[in-house]
Amino acid sequence: MKYLVTLLSFIAFSSLSTAQSNLGTDYRTAVGVKVYPGAISVKHFKQKNKALEGLGYISSDGFRLTGLYEMYYPLGSTEGLQWFIGAGAHIGVWSEKWKLNNPTRESGGVMGVDGIIGIDYKVKGAPLNLSFDWQPSFNLIGYNYFESGWGGLAIRYTF
Repeated sequence: MKYLVTLLSFIAFSSLSTAQSNLGTDYRTAVGVKVYPGAISVKHFKQKNKALEGLGYISSDGFRLTGLYEMYYPLGSTEGLQWFIGAGAHIGVWSEKWKLNNPTRESGGVMGVDGIIGIDYKVKGAPLNLSFDWQPSFNLIGYNYFESGWGGLAIRYTF
């Protein structure tokens, strides 16, 4: 839990001294939840079309922390609608209970790389951001495997 708080704090407050405006969206930071598998999400734009996103997934089976660097591009002529692509890394620990529910995998620590692609929409006139993405990953340390099931719908409060 200490690591999750540290990661989220770092992402949210790492560039408060940066005075650049974010021309790609009308928000700089967004905090909320991502549904499937279920994570806390913090997104912060470092530049007009570049953001850092931190994801923290915690359950009784273990935890996974993910950091992503994302690049944003306009999607059509709808204000606030963009598509994005990015990459990052994750670290996690899974319990013996998790292994019982996933017999083809091992418990213990994992570390790997992630990709992400999706669409992002900032609701005009409301402090609400919605995104839908696919986040494939590959574990490099721990048990090695490709995971195609991460991603989903994110709902965030913007400021």
